[in-house]
This record gives sequence, structure tokens and C-alpha cells, in this order.
Amino acid sequence: MSRSANSVPPRLAVVGNPGNRRVALFQDAVRAAGLPDARTVSWLEVLRGEAVFLPGERVRIDSPGEDAEVERVLRGVDDPTRVEGSARWYARFTSAVRDVARAATAAGAVLLDDPDDIAVLFDKRLCHGVLDAAGVPLPASPTSGPAGAPVRGWADVRALMADHRMPRVFVKPAHGSSASGVLAVETAGSGRVRAATSVERDSEGRLFNSLRVRHCTTEHEVAAVVDALAPDGLHIERWLPKASQRGRAADLRVVVVAGRATHAVVRTSRSPMTNLHLGGARGDLDAVRTSVEAAGGSWDAALAVCERAAACFPDTLCVGVDLLPATGWRRFAVGEVNAFGDLLPRLTGLPGSGAEGLDTYAAQVAAVLRNNEERPRNDCARNDRATTTS
Repeated sequence: MSRSANSVPPRLAVVGNPGNRRVALFQDAVRAAGLPDARTVSWLEVLRGEAVFLPGERVRIDSPGEDAEVERVLRGVDDPTRVEGSARWYARFTSAVRDVARAATAAGAVLLDDPDDIAVLFDKRLCHGVLDAAGVPLPASPTSGPAGAPVRGWADVRALMADHRMPRVFVKPAHGSSASGVLAVETAGSGRVRAATSVERDSEGRLFNSLRVRHCTTEHEVAAVVDALAPDGLHIERWLPKASQRGRAADLRVVVVAGRATHAVVRTSRSPMTNLHLGGARGDLDAVRTSVEAAGGSWDAALAVCERAAACFPDTLCVGVDLLPATGWRRFAVGEVNAFGDLLPRLTGLPGSGAEGLDTYAAQVAAVLRNNEERPRNDCARNDRATTTS
């Protein structure tokens, strides 16, 4: 990675949890670029009002996850596997992000992630509304945007499914991530209701995240979980039939850096949720590209959908887009856009992306170096790809 002899290398800082794998991978990328280690500002320092930034620093905001004490402060529960408390987590987290922004701006530092973008990305209802307004293809949703229908419990979910003719939906905590609290709900003509979910409910009715997908086989079970989640806010989306690879449902996580789709991984599963930590497995990306082209679709157009989604958040350097291929591999929709969707160790860049040979973190460091004179923006994406799917 070359730099002009006259350029001054940027100083980097990362807001994260010291010792966390995300911070470690970013530091590896910084060192590989020949830069001094990024200064780490811990989330606990931020939450205690002790965060300090330096003039001219480029500040990366990373996930506050995987730290029990940070989770306790944000969520207000002692067990980090608990699902409840996501509304409190969202309020405290977005407040902390704005504290980072104020402190960084006052010090003359430059943020690589925008607090307003992050606030939208961590509210699935708002994010869906922003993407929909931009014409990004999405699953239909009755809860999209600020004017979306409220969901006070299972009765509202049942009514919205009937009113919008959605026999199969995903019910998601508005502020969840990593499939926490998600239910894939389906109804049959006989009135039967069942769901696949990552939630476990104990004898006292408390909800916990599980590392396996379990099944609720009665409406009573489904209603109990939804009613427990509803006070924190829920988002409903039509459950779109997805393409398959080797008999397993498939989707893609596509990382977009500075407006360009740089990395992609296929995720496959026998359950409706393809998250790798829930038993999903990486699929064959070359086979996906072959399937898309054989169906008369365009791989470049599929990546362009992800870039259009990322362009809705122009002041955030990197996002991870969940891309849903429809049955037949010809059309695509965006399931979610993730603020911290770049944790894909050892995955190198797509051919022609400009990130060949770089992992997701190295690609971001490279983008910072390219844009050393001004803040990187997603809205400066190249326009040499198609903007619609076939």
C-alpha cells in the first residue's frame, strides 16, 4: 500500500473493547499498512465520560459487544445472554455514540462513522423506511419507517399478518443484532402457528439467546415469546422464499467500504436463519455467481443493490449488507444493513473491487489512506455498475 512522499499518514483511534477480536483484527490491518497502532478508547471510558480524542485523529467506532460489563451498563441486566432490555440498550448506546461524536468533534478529530447513521442502522423500522424511500428492494413491512404500525404484542402481529396477507413473516426486535430474539413465523390454513427462533424461554418467562435454532410448535409458545419481546419494540417483514445451494437456504453478507462492495460471503443453513454462529455454514461464492448468470441475472447488479443500500448512510465508512437472493437466483432484496457487519476473518476482497488480497479491515484502512485529505463518504461510490437487478 503506497503513499505519497508528501502525505502525512493519518493517526487512527478505535472506540471498542480492548482485547476484543474486532479491535485486534483492526490493529493487525493498521500495522500491515505501515501505520502506528490505532489508539484504543474503551467503551467503558466512553460510558464513564472519560473518553479523550486527539486533534486530527480518524476515529473508528466499533461494536460494544462481547464485554459483560459494557453489556451490563447498556442493557441493565447482569446476564449478557438475556434478550430483554434492547430498547434500553439502544437508548444508552446511541447516547454514548453521540458522546463520542461530541468529544471527537471538540478535539478536532474526524469520525469514520456517523452517529445519526448508527441510530438508524440500529432501529430496523427506521432503517427499512430509509432504504424503502431510496428505492432499495426490500421485503414488504407494515412496521417500516416512523409511521409504521405499532406492535404491542402477538395480537398485533397476528392482525398485521392477516391484514397484509403475510402468512410467513420474520418478527425481529427493533434494536437487535446477530439474530437475537428473531422469530421466523408461519401460519397454515388450519390456523396452526409455528416459529423457528434463536430464543430460549425459561420457567420464569425470561428470554435468553441460544446458539441453536429451536422451534415453537404452538401458537401459545409463539405468543409468549412475542409478548415478552414487544415492550422493547418489534419489526415485521414478509418472509421471502430464498434461493438454495446444495439443499440449504442461502443468502449473502456483502461488505461495502467507502461506497464500493468489496467483500462477500455466502451463508447457508437448513433453518430460516443463516447466521454462522447459529449453525450456518459458508457456501460457495463462485457457484452463486454462476447460478446468477445462468438464470439471466447480473452479479454486478446484485452488488449494486448493496451499494445503493450503503449509499443511504453516506457518512459511515463501512456497512455490512444482508442480501437475500430470491428463488431462482435472478432477483435480490436487502434484508438488513449492519453497522458492524465486517467481522469476516480471513475473507479477502472481490475481484475488481480494489480490495483484492485485503481483508475487510485492511480495506477500510486503505480507504482512509486514499481519502487522507477528506472524510471518506459512501456517496462517492463509482457509478460503473448497473443500478437495478434484471
